[in-house]
Amino acid sequence: MTYPLARAPGASPGRLSLTVFCHTGGVHPEMVQRLVALGVLDAERDAAGDLWFERDQLPALARVRRLRAGLGINYAALGLVIDLLDRVAALERELRVTTSRRTGGRSWT
Repeated sequence: MTYPLARAPGASPGRLSLTVFCHTGGVHPEMVQRLVALGVLDAERDAAGDLWFERDQLPALARVRRLRAGLGINYAALGLVIDLLDRVAALERELRVTTSRRTGGRSWT
């Protein structure tokens, strides 16, 4: 194992290179590049064109892997399904807040 003597250009403590992101997430770099191209994962490109990921993209990658494995969703549909799941979660949060206000914070059970 080798360790760099200096941080790579464009690297910051909270960002992961494509190699580290793929190794941590357990996926091939081509799959990650495809997911970035489809807009399913967010990444930034540095001046050299290398991809850098925030750490919060690791749970997003895990979610993509679960959807692919559990439901067999193709790459093209992943973005749509993830958007719909996020909207459902937001509506459920809103409903909980609204219900909590109406009942004075008391549960009906």
